[in-house]
Amino acid sequence: MAFLSLGLFLMVLFHGCTAQFSPHQNQWQALGGAQRHRLQARTSCDIDRISAREPNRRFSAEAGETEIWDLENEEFLCAGFVAIRYTIQPRGLLLPSYTNAPQISYVIRGKGIQGAVIPGCAETFESSQESGFPDRHQKVREIRQGDVLSVFPGMTTWAFNNGENPLELISLLDLSNDANQLDLKIRKFFLAGNPSAARGEERHGAQTKEAGNVFKGIDEKFLSAIFNVDVDTARKLKGDEDNRGNIVRVEKNFEVVCPSYQGEEAEMRERRHNGLEETVCTMKLSQNIDSARRADVYNPRGGRLTTLNSHHFPALNTIQLSAERGVLYRNAILAPYWNVNAHSMVYILRGSGRMQIVGSKGTVFDEQVKEGQIVVVPQDFASIKKASQDGLEWIAFKTSANAMTSPIAGRLSVFRGLPVDVLMNSYGISREEARNLKFNREGLKVFGPGSATRS
Repeated sequence: MAFLSLGLFLMVLFHGCTAQFSPHQNQWQALGGAQRHRLQARTSCDIDRISAREPNRRFSAEAGETEIWDLENEEFLCAGFVAIRYTIQPRGLLLPSYTNAPQISYVIRGKGIQGAVIPGCAETFESSQESGFPDRHQKVREIRQGDVLSVFPGMTTWAFNNGENPLELISLLDLSNDANQLDLKIRKFFLAGNPSAARGEERHGAQTKEAGNVFKGIDEKFLSAIFNVDVDTARKLKGDEDNRGNIVRVEKNFEVVCPSYQGEEAEMRERRHNGLEETVCTMKLSQNIDSARRADVYNPRGGRLTTLNSHHFPALNTIQLSAERGVLYRNAILAPYWNVNAHSMVYILRGSGRMQIVGSKGTVFDEQVKEGQIVVVPQDFASIKKASQDGLEWIAFKTSANAMTSPIAGRLSVFRGLPVDVLMNSYGISREEARNLKFNREGLKVFGPGSATRS
């Protein structure tokens, strides 16, 4: 009953709350950082209705699929970000590319290798070749289910599926970050292949495609001179006759090696030793948050929440994004709260449940959510989740390196901070009712099913 009446309840309670932060600066934050207002000012957040979204653009390539949630949706335009889901088949290679905006990704399932090339950094990795010549290159790392990946704007990345099952990733690109000096459009700059060869479809509007790689418009004789190679090799750089799309199948041996995963304990030790002494070239660019041992909030009957921000993962300070991993057990509830300083994109990983979102105009979302859907929660809009019989799991990306939340119920909530007399007079209730409202919940955010008072 309390869940059903949330909209009316929050309409009485709801008030705006904003904050501005000045995170620790590093050499890459000159590209953008905390300020999100330049492009954001062009968008509107006068939202009356939010929907659980499926991708509205889909492109198939030789060895995988790319799906996009773009700014055609009102709430995505408000938040100033887009989402991309990649499915890479075994032995599939997502071609090297860079973007005009900071990006944060999560490995939904599978395993593989990801490489990153940061401008100005040295080639510190070496792979052996069959020819006997060593190949020196920049960062290469294993990725696996539960990893959060940080990608700076203008940083070239690629990914290879060296496993036996599909490798699936969900990404958020924050177009409203000041690092993006262009406009509120997703722009993928590929260094290889012919992305326009991908077979695409859209749920709304006309079909659109990528225009090709960055060498397409450069004269092949210029390319031959620039790289000191023959004209035939230079012509292949342009990818005009390549029909494989943006994810290609590797037919021969893939001779790139990287350090193997050393286990959770080693990763935690590395995290403790990686602090302010890190440079952008040595910075750790991935962090796994799937383990229950890393939970910040845990209820054995209800579930858990794990937050990943720049305090735990310094690379997020550069891209000004953060993540939250949530798990609700059967019929458990995540108490209502609002994001103080960030928009949020919630991607449903597994299970299903009910979700409500309430803004200053009332309820804007009250639907069942399921695996593969995205729900955008604008800043200061209150939200609540309740798991179904199958439970509910999600990953949420937030547009602040240190996103803050304000819970409405439970310990450390806004109600705990209000005097009983304020509650009495605000809601026209007795002192006993006000005390029950304030003190009957002792839990932190995650409540088990059928929880009694003083749970």
